[in-house]
Amino acid sequence: MTETMRGEVGVRAVTYGAFLRGLINDPKGVSAPTPSSPALAEAIAAQVDPARSGLVVELGPGTGAVTAALIRHLGAARIIAIERDTHFARLLKQNFHGLDVRCGDALAFEEFLPPGADVAAVVSGVPLLHLPQSARRSLLARAQDRQGRGGLFIQLSYSWRPPVAPLAGMSLAKRAVWRNFPPAHVWTYRAA
Repeated sequence: MTETMRGEVGVRAVTYGAFLRGLINDPKGVSAPTPSSPALAEAIAAQVDPARSGLVVELGPGTGAVTAALIRHLGAARIIAIERDTHFARLLKQNFHGLDVRCGDALAFEEFLPPGADVAAVVSGVPLLHLPQSARRSLLARAQDRQGRGGLFIQLSYSWRPPVAPLAGMSLAKRAVWRNFPPAHVWTYRAA
């Protein structure tokens, strides 16, 4: 085993350990039994158009698998990560220097945005299926209102059905990611 491979295995082990700690501390606050795979993280990041100006707001980044893919696609300066779990927020700050990490309720994401900031996309790892339908619809509506025409709300989910029905004037696309355990779906809502 090369030194690089040993380092990658060590990072994955630390991340998985941190993930398990978060899962044990708040089972309903974590959306899956394992962290997102690199394939899933890349599939999510690929939905964001780097040419669209503004911040990418990541809701519920957890251990940062998707965060790392977003940084590779866009750079850390364009991302604001909002994580409720203090353990995960601390881990994100430690692992992603220069990333704007806010510790708080991702459902109230507007409170964490800089005044007058443009938003290019909202990427959500929040376990929406644990929330009432009214809270899901409210989050989707507020994310789209904050962005306007062409705005994206990208949701990770393990359900075969969309976590929330698209609102009027929105399109919805689904991509299955089989190279993840369990298989996951990327739901992309786009405002017309």
